[in-house]
Amino acid sequence: MRRRYLALKIDSNETLSSRDFMDAVWNAVLKLYGEYGASRSGLTLIDYDAEKGLAVIRTMHTTVEMVRAALASITKIRDKPAAIHVLTISGTIRALYKKIKQ
Repeated sequence: MRRRYLALKIDSNETLSSRDFMDAVWNAVLKLYGEYGASRSGLTLIDYDAEKGLAVIRTMHTTVEMVRAALASITKIRDKPAAIHVLTISGTIRALYKKIKQ
């Protein structure tokens, strides 16, 4: 199974817990693609830094565009304005962290 890792920037005025963040991501995927699409995505939270507003998630390589569309559709988290931006995508977590540091 080929996977992709996405580095994300979370723009929000509030500090969000990792649970609030992933609930918003799962709800967006479910809303756009239903339970079948969500089950195919294999979404997993790998790393989360609430203070910096950074997150790393893992998904299947076949559902990267689907997950990106769902992330772009998020406008609120816990009824507060928020936006999620994809910084970079990589096939390995090591390469992802190298790209982030540059």
